Amino acid sequence: MRKYEIMFIVKPTVSEEENKEVIKKFTDVLKKKGAKINDENNIGQKDLAYEIKDFKTGFYYLFVVEANSEAIFEFDRQARINDAIIRHLIKKIEE
Repeated sequence: MRKYEIMFIVKPTVSEEENKEVIKKFTDVLKKKGAKINDENNIGQKDLAYEIKDFKTGFYYLFVVEANSEAIFEFDRQARINDAIIRHLIKKIEE
């Protein structure tokens, strides 16, 4: 398994409860596909460098995971279709 950093931004308009549900959903997606989450970091609400879908801020989250390609593909697929996530980035960590 390889190490990855996954950063994603959740819309600022979602409630705190919905925000927790989004995080739980995506941790479950990774775990069901065999990924191990080494670090889960809630960076908080930050200004965006530029507007994305008419939003100027968002809630930033960073996961450091050990995963196979199947887990990463499934996370990517789910993040693309989820309305609460306005942007995501998956980066492979070279050792």
